[in-house]
Amino acid sequence: MRVRLVLQYFDGCPNHGAMREHLLQAIRGMEEKVDLTEVRVEDRETAARVQFRGSPTLLINDEDLAGMPPPDDASLCCRFYPQGVPSVAFIRQKVERAFADKGSQR
Repeated sequence: MRVRLVLQYFDGCPNHGAMREHLLQAIRGMEEKVDLTEVRVEDRETAARVQFRGSPTLLINDEDLAGMPPPDDASLCCRFYPQGVPSVAFIRQKVERAFADKGSQR
């Protein structure tokens, strides 16, 4: 039972690197339990197709890390997190909760 993680971003995003690093630290020791995909959003068509919420966005089992719903009109934009890029601890907590939720769905 694996958890799907999708990191969406666009080139030039100032926070993509920090989010990626926090994510990799958060899943350390769980690599065999997750499927991590990185999606570079290059244009409006891709943004619409993946329901892009802004760069960087982390989806866990198709749900946004911060609970943001899919936008009505996706575009290439930066993502604002009120407390800054989500912390390693916050990401790990959300991934662990996803494991627990999958376990309870058996």
